[in-house]
Amino acid sequence: MTDDAIRLRSVSRRFGAGGTSVTALDGVSLAFARGTFTAVMGPSGSGKSTLLQCAAGLDRPTSGSVTLGGTELTGLSETRLTLLRRERVGFVFQAFNLLPSLTAEQNVALPLRLAGRRPKRTEVREALRRVGLGDRARHRPAEMSGGQQQRVALARALITRPEVLFGDEPTGALDTHTGRQVLTLLRGMADGEGRTIVMVTHDPVAASYADRVVFLVDGRVNGELAGASAEDIAARMAGLETAPC
Repeated sequence: MTDDAIRLRSVSRRFGAGGTSVTALDGVSLAFARGTFTAVMGPSGSGKSTLLQCAAGLDRPTSGSVTLGGTELTGLSETRLTLLRRERVGFVFQAFNLLPSLTAEQNVALPLRLAGRRPKRTEVREALRRVGLGDRARHRPAEMSGGQQQRVALARALITRPEVLFGDEPTGALDTHTGRQVLTLLRGMADGEGRTIVMVTHDPVAASYADRVVFLVDGRVNGELAGASAEDIAARMAGLETAPC
């Protein structure tokens, strides 16, 4: 087993063809060590979400390779890629993507049912308890606040015990207090459970919870900060956004 949970080697992703093509990622090489929490930041259109999609196996690079825990994703069939994501990867997005007709516990159990497993009520309730929603198991999304819905989405992502958890602006729609609760949960998963967290965010405070912050500009890595404060991260971002093209 490698010490890297994920490794990208010279990953490029282009959309379109000919003179109208757009390069979202341009030769990105990055490694994410096991049990670490990384934030990815950059100006709008810098390729952050595309990086996340390629690293998670949701999108295929135009060139380069992505390795998840020693498994090369690039050559996998769609079926094998789907199975790998289902078994080893978790996702949390800004849009909670909960099914409105299902209760919290039914939403959390869904990944297991899709994998052909019969979920035990005890494990589903435990997942909800871990995110502070043990008393909301029978509630539907419309009966919960945005922060509660996001924590249901987090419990759903964790029910399969993924090696890597990806978050695309997971706190973007939350108020400050609830956002910090979710970030504390993510931090604890890296520290206490050895899970690897990769989160795209625009928020320097959210990024300050991470071990390191990787900056993207125009689809390329533009340095990183380790153990930085929100103020240092904000200053770095301000410099990137005001730099001449």
